[in-house]
Amino acid sequence: MTQRTRQPIERNVAMELVRVTEAAAMSAARHMGLGDKEMVDQAAVDAMRHTLDGVSMDGIVVIGEGEKDEAPMLYIGEQIGDGSDPKVDIAVDPIDGTTLLSKGMPGAIATIALSARGTMHVPADIFYMDKIAVGPGAAGVIDIEAPVETNLANIGKALGRKMGEITVAVLDRPRHEDLLKQIRGAGARVKLVPDGDIATVIQAALPDSPIQAAMGIGGSPEGVLAAAAVRCTGGAIQCKPWPRNDEERQAAIERGTDVDHIYDTMELVGGEDVFFSATGASTGEMLRGVRFFAGGASTQSLVMRSRSGTIRWIDSFHNFDRLDKIRYES
Repeated sequence: MTQRTRQPIERNVAMELVRVTEAAAMSAARHMGLGDKEMVDQAAVDAMRHTLDGVSMDGIVVIGEGEKDEAPMLYIGEQIGDGSDPKVDIAVDPIDGTTLLSKGMPGAIATIALSARGTMHVPADIFYMDKIAVGPGAAGVIDIEAPVETNLANIGKALGRKMGEITVAVLDRPRHEDLLKQIRGAGARVKLVPDGDIATVIQAALPDSPIQAAMGIGGSPEGVLAAAAVRCTGGAIQCKPWPRNDEERQAAIERGTDVDHIYDTMELVGGEDVFFSATGASTGEMLRGVRFFAGGASTQSLVMRSRSGTIRWIDSFHNFDRLDKIRYES
């Protein structure tokens, strides 16, 4: 298939996107521990949409909170920004880990990714995908169709590690019972993650991470957001559709989806310029959560750009009195 030449995005949009994830994380964190994950999600969505509208871009949401009739969520196909260039695809997960945040548990993050128009792809009619992801040191050695032990051996060889020195992050779900047996049977370690599909992959893809790989079945939309981050770190991710049952498989086939297709990093998120931002909502291993104090809050964010390969951790202090004044004046 002939690839269209896309104009590079000259400015570092990631530095503008961090304002979006900061706003989402702060708004959602106000509802931490209250037990209402819908309230958490709605607060993040409202803040994210409001902030996105002020970004100079012609954006279309390709990974969002559902279809238009599910508004006021950020729905697939929604136009975002002021309509000026660049023309971009946008993927959002206002809070990855809404259940975590609603229960006051660690590891919830607000996330957004952006790339040139027409470069983000995901099988929309398949809710889950099987995934394997690694950092830059093992980017060329993974094969999602290979046995788990083979992948772990190749990862260990690429990283110069013994099998017992490899840690694999896996979502703590009953569907992963066999996967866990295979990883442990090969002699590698497992880090079970209660929730947070995107953060799990990002940690595996970061340089010098204590996690060397992420494996297992997670959400398809989350796979695209994770792939955007992986593009920036120089790691690799492979995803394969995982229909939940025969009915979902057959329905997808009838709609023309190749359920055996393997999506690599570039197919999930292509183009020269990929931007990613995540802000901690509740404190986890990767990011510190929102901390409120009298008149303001502090946040910590992870901001990345693929073309430069720059990875930034940004600590910010927010003065609510001044921010409210700016909003009122605007």
